Amino acid sequence: MAALASRGYRVQPFKVGPDFIDPTHHTAICGRPSRNLDPFMMGERGVLETFEKASAGADIAVVEGAMGLYDGVEGTEVASAAQVAKLLAAPVLLVVDVGAMSRSACAVVKGFREFDRNVNVGGVVFNRVGGDRHRGMIETSLEDRALGWMPKKADLNVASRHLGLRMAGEVDIGRNAGLAVEEFCDVDGITSLARSAGRLPDIPGADCTEGHIDKLKIGVAMDGAFCFYYQDNLERLAESGAELVFFSPIKERMPDVNGLYLGGGYPELYAGELETSRCREDVKRAIEDGMPVYAECGGLMYLTEGITVDGKTFSMAGALPARAEMTGRLEALGYVNARSVREGPLLPGIEFSGHEFHYSKVVCHGDARFALELSRGKGIVNGHDGICEHNALGAYTHAYFTRELASSLAGSMYKYSRS
Repeated sequence: MAALASRGYRVQPFKVGPDFIDPTHHTAICGRPSRNLDPFMMGERGVLETFEKASAGADIAVVEGAMGLYDGVEGTEVASAAQVAKLLAAPVLLVVDVGAMSRSACAVVKGFREFDRNVNVGGVVFNRVGGDRHRGMIETSLEDRALGWMPKKADLNVASRHLGLRMAGEVDIGRNAGLAVEEFCDVDGITSLARSAGRLPDIPGADCTEGHIDKLKIGVAMDGAFCFYYQDNLERLAESGAELVFFSPIKERMPDVNGLYLGGGYPELYAGELETSRCREDVKRAIEDGMPVYAECGGLMYLTEGITVDGKTFSMAGALPARAEMTGRLEALGYVNARSVREGPLLPGIEFSGHEFHYSKVVCHGDARFALELSRGKGIVNGHDGICEHNALGAYTHAYFTRELASSLAGSMYKYSRS
């Protein structure tokens, strides 16, 4: 992406799967919001709609895969990079890590090409090449010319922590990565491969959001503690007529809005600052007043009474009858299918899909009420998710907003503003 952008291309980035972190790097490099393409959460039609809409005005689209090319849900191809490639009729540039192999890499490439003939593996880049001798040991048995031979370069490594890579605002490797690709890859060959993409299938007219709400402001927490949002979610709220007001619960008071959307992120890394910020008091008062608040994962933790990190507890908003604790181990990872089972203003009777990934647990008081029942996923406890109090709901599930879900949230916030 960096190499293409430096050549003057308008690059539209995408990421296969539910990941929030890689898209931040894409967006920083390309200057266009990166979009997730996930057939499990979005459906095949949703993938096509998002791709077509986001690619408008771009010269080239680059879709980063997830895990291995053929790795999907429960050993199937669902939500795999291969499924997305076939949906988009897009050629695949296979990246093979050869740090611990030589001639065997050729067998890997051949196997990937032949495993599913409907996937167009049109080129290969070998990564972590040890030098000219190592390259020669691979090239001797290679059936087709490679489009890249990337050497081991420490300055291209991105540090990780418990939820994945560091965010784009914490590291800056874009320029170095782009220069390395220009030096060690055939960028002209890669763009030629992109031009071989097939035609997208025709998509029937998309369903429009019901109604258009005027004079609605939704506060969206956006800072180091709350930074996990799907671009489609934000746009669907905006399409309903809402003005999104971004603010930092770490540094700012709660803005004058009709409702709140608190996404996931790293509240545990900023627990001290969140505790001393008066925003948590504003949020609690707003919830007690009946303001609709929708919170996911890190946002859920923020709405509890407190977060315990390394044995120390930091006070949070105290709006939900529960407390959060960092456990230091993976508590849940995977896709979620959810259904609203409690009548309320936010998600009455709605079904949706999403994803959960966290190293914390939420311990609920005995009077906690759950709004969501999961047919797939763990949630807060035993398939129950979405603690609700007044008109606030906090869940571990990162939802992918259907138009119905976005309309429901916006509508509940509008009703509050009119009351």
